[in-house]
Amino acid sequence: MKLTSIIVEDEETSREILKNYLKKYCPNVSVIGEASNVEEALVLIRNNDLDLVFLDVEMPYGNAFDLLDKVGDINFETIFVTAYNHYAIDALNAHASYYLMKPISIDELIKAVDYVTELKTKEDALQNQVLVPKTNTVNGKITIPQLDGFEVINTADILFCKADDNYTEIHLNTNKKKTVSKTLKYFEDILIDSSFARVHKSYLVNVNEVVKYVKGKGGSVVLSNGKEIMVSASKKSELLSYFQ
Repeated sequence: MKLTSIIVEDEETSREILKNYLKKYCPNVSVIGEASNVEEALVLIRNNDLDLVFLDVEMPYGNAFDLLDKVGDINFETIFVTAYNHYAIDALNAHASYYLMKPISIDELIKAVDYVTELKTKEDALQNQVLVPKTNTVNGKITIPQLDGFEVINTADILFCKADDNYTEIHLNTNKKKTVSKTLKYFEDILIDSSFARVHKSYLVNVNEVVKYVKGKGGSVVLSNGKEIMVSASKKSELLSYFQ
């Protein structure tokens, strides 16, 4: 399958080497853009539907982890390319698909691309097996895709949604949890008119289920089931607007 990608690397020579290697040894990778710093990379990521990002760790005005934090909902695979092996654990925590050391080994590059290709192929196969209705929200309901069709859930039954990489956990008031291969941003968009508030980069809560707010820089909310969820300082005013 074809992988649409960008290269984020501050050294022009390194970008050219990687582009040439990809063109010669990984023809299924299409490089549609390059960035030399975090801000340039953000523009490319936000304006393109990407499968893969080749990402150097150290760049001017920020690093790879700053970039991933700013992106928020990540719907692409990441291959770290760096001269420093001490970032390996951080890369793993950032859900990197692969970690390549400079100078780049052609064999390792091919393995990395093959691994991502396999991941995306499995993801596409799963998507092709589900039935997606014309609309995701119908009279206070949403549909959750399944292998044999889709399940209909009342939005009022949702306590909160939690991001899990490119998946979302939907927690219901029946103590059940549904895991869906959609980003939290996807659910934020379809629940925007259903009293749901994004209180954190990883959480979307049903405001009707909030029973207590705890003060703090961002503070936290307690839901009807006793679950306490931290509120980001940047999301505090949006949440409190529901109660003013």
